[in-house]
Amino acid sequence: MRLSFIAVAALAFLRIVIGLHFFLEGSSHLRDPAWSSAGFRKVAVGPFANFLRDGLPEIGDWSGTLDASGTDSAQVAAAAWQESVVAGWKKLLNERSALVVLDAARQAEADALLAVATQELNDYVAPLAEDLADYRLQRQRLVAMEQGSGATEIPFIRERIAKKRRELAAQSSGWMKDAAAIGQKLVIEWDASCSAAEKLRVAGAVGKNSLWKTDRFVSWSLLAIGLCLTLGILTKFNAMGGVFFLLSVIAAQPFWVIGAQSTYDQWVELSALLVIAALPTGGWSGFDYYFSAWYPWCHKSEVHE
Repeated sequence: MRLSFIAVAALAFLRIVIGLHFFLEGSSHLRDPAWSSAGFRKVAVGPFANFLRDGLPEIGDWSGTLDASGTDSAQVAAAAWQESVVAGWKKLLNERSALVVLDAARQAEADALLAVATQELNDYVAPLAEDLADYRLQRQRLVAMEQGSGATEIPFIRERIAKKRRELAAQSSGWMKDAAAIGQKLVIEWDASCSAAEKLRVAGAVGKNSLWKTDRFVSWSLLAIGLCLTLGILTKFNAMGGVFFLLSVIAAQPFWVIGAQSTYDQWVELSALLVIAALPTGGWSGFDYYFSAWYPWCHKSEVHE
């Protein structure tokens, strides 16, 4: 296929720009330990919404307390959530103690640090009483809206439900993130009295959940796809990898569903990646030029003035 010099240069530039975008997104996620796709998955709409929301990890038993559709007051539900968070810390301490035997002094210190963290959580939750009460009320109203007539048929009701779901997901994520920070501080304080060898042993006690593993896989995939596109390595393969990733984002927010967030940017980038995958942009503009003899799906571009 013969392309003009300007056309090939423009396609190479497009490949590099998109590659840098993917690379920077992946690297920023990996550098930020607090980044998570949980917020995005919670507000998913469309046919894949339940699949993306189900099984999301929580700090404590949030779904069984403050998110539950029971008759308990917000104060009772908040107290139950706090107890579930502390129960998780106690379970972690027991798991650590099974890996590293603590003498009486170190055990007493660990218990004291747990008591301090428990008080910090109490002090954090206490001023939120009104906010949590309002959250619980709004959550109950959301459940009623979802179960009411017209929840799936009437567009403006579907939009209201999607908007309210996003608002509540942002609130709950923020509170759970703050509670998680207290727990992370507690673990650091526990580690302070451990030797290097003990730290390695207890590190396994803090298991990585499925969301963390999925997020790391996606982040490393974005980084690898971006790097390969930027350098022109296996261009077609990595362009299609980017296409499938963007399709997964679009599937979580399909434009035909009322209340879906805008995905225009993803559609534009997906279209550009399809062009890159369909045309022989490797050739002189990337490392694929040198690899073209090793694999059949990489072809040199023919350029004419």
